[in-house]
Amino acid sequence: MTRESLVVSTLVELADNLVDNFDVIDVLTLLCDRCVQAVDMDAAGVMLESPGGDLQYIASSSDSMRVLELFQIQTDEGPCIDSVRDGKAIVNRELRDSSDRWPRFSPKAMELGFQSVHCLPMRLRGRSIGALNLFRADVGYLDDDDVVVVQALADVATIAILQHRSAIDASTLNGQLSQALNSRIIIEQAKGIIAESLKCDMDAAFARLRAHARNNNLGLTDVARSVVAGTLRSQALDAPRPPRTK
Repeated sequence: MTRESLVVSTLVELADNLVDNFDVIDVLTLLCDRCVQAVDMDAAGVMLESPGGDLQYIASSSDSMRVLELFQIQTDEGPCIDSVRDGKAIVNRELRDSSDRWPRFSPKAMELGFQSVHCLPMRLRGRSIGALNLFRADVGYLDDDDVVVVQALADVATIAILQHRSAIDASTLNGQLSQALNSRIIIEQAKGIIAESLKCDMDAAFARLRAHARNNNLGLTDVARSVVAGTLRSQALDAPRPPRTK
């Protein structure tokens, strides 16, 4: 699939998610996965501001990325923290040259195998609600076209969260973000149950959870809640389809 086709298909999928009670985590996981594919990244993650103004991890393309996002929150340091606070993109930043700016984050990211980072704010009408982090295992650079593609995908996902087919007020936004944070807890619990039951890693557990939700037209959080409640056995979850070859 060409990048143009990938971007178009992603925009269509994001638009398809604009239905009643759409799942924020599923939308942002799709965003992470497609950004990794579109600009040849190794990992991506999204953090959103909570109603109280604190950054919270919401979605990522892998479990190792989740660890790094949580580390940023714990240390209050890293590209996502800076991007949300400043409302500006951070592009083509080599981690080995960033120890002065991020003395704790940069060594941790390199320890996990990453060499370069890019971070784009998720914003609408001048308001930032979070940021999209992109990591690469080598010192690869994004050109202007790459940045346009990733920012466009991030913008569409942001609109999906904020607009949801109508002008949104602050109370509705706070409710959606609070729901996303609560959903994240349920999903992490379900991933742990699936991983233990099927003897697989957390990435495989999440892939199974997400595949079952999509194949059965169910909400990701609803499926996770059923797994946690014990009404849906891990063995009954649909297996993810193998990735399409180019």
